[in-house]
Amino acid sequence: MMRPSRDLPEVYLCVAPVDFRKSITGLSLLVEAGLGQDPFAPTLYVFINRRRDKLKILYWDKNGFCLWYKRL
Repeated sequence: MMRPSRDLPEVYLCVAPVDFRKSITGLSLLVEAGLGQDPFAPTLYVFINRRRDKLKILYWDKNGFCLWYKRL
């Protein structure tokens, strides 16, 4: 099972709705430009859609990005 470490220091929630057509590249650029954070940091970045019924979670694993999608 893929999951991040249990000792992640931070979780960022982007409360502004995000276009869910964005994939890893678009979301990592949003982390860098919009949030001013390092997408390669040991951090979870959580994004929501306009209706707030879906989540995308982006994080950097040791050798690449992981993107989780959850429909609520």
